[in-house]
Amino acid sequence: MPDDRRPPAPQDDRRTPLAAGLDTASVVLFVAIGRREHDEGTALAGLLSTAAPFLLGLLVAWLVVRAWRAPTALTTGLLIWPITVVVGMVLRRVVFGDGTAFAFVIVASAFLGLTLVGWRVVAAMYERRMSHSIR
Repeated sequence: MPDDRRPPAPQDDRRTPLAAGLDTASVVLFVAIGRREHDEGTALAGLLSTAAPFLLGLLVAWLVVRAWRAPTALTTGLLIWPITVVVGMVLRRVVFGDGTAFAFVIVASAFLGLTLVGWRVVAAMYERRMSHSIR
């Protein structure tokens, strides 16, 4: 009888750095667009200080979800998205002393949901199409 408590087999090792890179790019893109829209400049130091709480939130999400086990899975994106937003907002407010206006929380949630989950939806569609074309 198989042990159902065993973790699923990890996906191809190339997917983990790609997924981590796309997730990180999603957070950095969100911050870069926000800073540009609010005329806060594009200096690297400013970008990194604004992105830090959300990048830390993303790291926490990856660790909690163990995203490396299924980095491109839709369920992984659906789990890391809210964790990234919540941890990022808490760190932004408590540790970094920045604001968390309701509109900002909504925009951050929408953008990060669209990107952290969205690229995984596209990847799943691509993989499904490729598997059908091979048959």
